[in-house]
Amino acid sequence: MDDLTLSVDEGEIFGLLGPNGAGKSTAIKMIITILPPTSGQATVGGFDLVHHAGKIRRLIGYVPQILSADGTLSGRENLMIFAKLYDIPRRERASRIDGSLEFMGLMDSCDKLVKDYSGGMIRRLEIAQSMLHRPKVLFLDEPTVGLDPVGRKAVWDHILKLKTDYGTTIFLTTHYMEEADKLCSRVAIMNLGKLAAIGSPSSLKASLGDEDATLDDVFVHYTGGTLDRGEGYREASRTRRTARRLG
Repeated sequence: MDDLTLSVDEGEIFGLLGPNGAGKSTAIKMIITILPPTSGQATVGGFDLVHHAGKIRRLIGYVPQILSADGTLSGRENLMIFAKLYDIPRRERASRIDGSLEFMGLMDSCDKLVKDYSGGMIRRLEIAQSMLHRPKVLFLDEPTVGLDPVGRKAVWDHILKLKTDYGTTIFLTTHYMEEADKLCSRVAIMNLGKLAAIGSPSSLKASLGDEDATLDDVFVHYTGGTLDRGEGYREASRTRRTARRLG
């Protein structure tokens, strides 16, 4: 991280893009209070990252790239565990869980074991888990990695519904430029720890002076001529393991 400065508006879908090693994961981990910043200041929902980390954690939801659902439990059982972890009052748990299952289109399969779910269903369940406590900001780390086009579109549709129906602010990372173009009102492109560009997908494409420019072209332009510098062993292993389990 090198003097990263950005802001995300309430109710928007914001994308953080960049090649592997650009600093995206470090930025996310700082914002969600997993890593302490070594310098600078940041607030989430008006609360200071360093001094009010506990309050920030109650405001946010987080869906990591690695799987967070237990395949040996049913969808409903997974949600019940999260309801307890989020300290949702006992009298509200059943209605919250049913509401989340219905919203994510999982009511018909909620009593089946998660190991029998498709990849798209698992991702939707994980989003349902993260939304149980009604967070103001939802962080999604590569939410559709490993999904086929049908599963990817289903997750896209539900992310858009979260914004439309609940006004949830969504902060996501992705390597799919089509995904960023489809979902995000603004994107930031990081390169070597620095902010290389920020704006709406349309304005960034226009900045290249080519009416046929795509977001892929924008990415290449602002990151030095490559879509992927190559991931390290740990990152490659994690990505392939997630794709295999979701596939």
